[in-house]
Amino acid sequence: MNPVFLNIGGFTIAWYGVLITLGVAAGIWLALRMARQRGLDVDRFSDMITWMMVWGVIGARAVFVATSWHQFEGTPFPKVLLDIINIRGGGISIHGGLIGGILVMLYYARKYKMNFFEYADLAVPGVAFGIIGGRLGNIMNGTDTVGRVTGWPIGFRWPDSARAFHEGACIKAANPDMDLSQYCQQIGGQAVMTAPVHFTQLYGVIIGIILAVAAYFWLRSRKPGWAFWQFWLWYSILRAGWEETFRLNPLLPKVYLNQGLDAPGIGLLTETHLISIVLIVVSLIQLAKLRRVAASRVDPAPTAPAGPAK
Repeated sequence: MNPVFLNIGGFTIAWYGVLITLGVAAGIWLALRMARQRGLDVDRFSDMITWMMVWGVIGARAVFVATSWHQFEGTPFPKVLLDIINIRGGGISIHGGLIGGILVMLYYARKYKMNFFEYADLAVPGVAFGIIGGRLGNIMNGTDTVGRVTGWPIGFRWPDSARAFHEGACIKAANPDMDLSQYCQQIGGQAVMTAPVHFTQLYGVIIGIILAVAAYFWLRSRKPGWAFWQFWLWYSILRAGWEETFRLNPLLPKVYLNQGLDAPGIGLLTETHLISIVLIVVSLIQLAKLRRVAASRVDPAPTAPAGPAK
């Protein structure tokens, strides 16, 4: 597990960027193909996607910095500015990327009188592919999206060769609830985090695969917005109910924490838990509205003509 995909004369290309790019590229190809099949404005959509990627990256980094400011505070100016924009150093937020992309789509929909949901639905597979690529990249990075220490049999012991993981885990954290250094030992002259953790990166990969398969069925519906809101509903359920519950993130209110070598490795509630609850409620409301609109457009069965009066 090595974060570096390629090193050319000291310039490195990370697995994380390569895998996300491959996932997004596959999603773009599929989205443009579906847009052509549905008779939508492919040229406009292609232009929209370009700006969605630009602002998606900006939004992803901005939200990560805002929610992880403890990683930047104390760094002197102007180095802190370089650290903030240095996305190659790692650190993006999926929710921030989605917000950036959605804002671009809303702008295009308003400016060019396009149906927002007709195009937003087609972006769903690409987002799922991007999640898969991103979480695979997190595995290669090692230190990203780490899970909590657990005594459950599902716990994953990172191999000693995964140096990025061990070097990051063995740095004492300011938040004691997120400190893995207590489980570190010197093995072969190197620090090794020996405790098993939830393999939350792999959980994220599986969630992305589930969403990509589900998108195939959601997109069979031609109701604009159906795939879009189904994605938000199920991504929020799976992310909050599975991945986030076992992920080593700070708790905003500290409702429940049970982690360690003799514990399940569960933490409630993180910032993502709270955001996901809101998204689940909004998605359910929007899907219910779509069902009602679809039902109201169904023509009632014709009634038989009344017979002659007797």
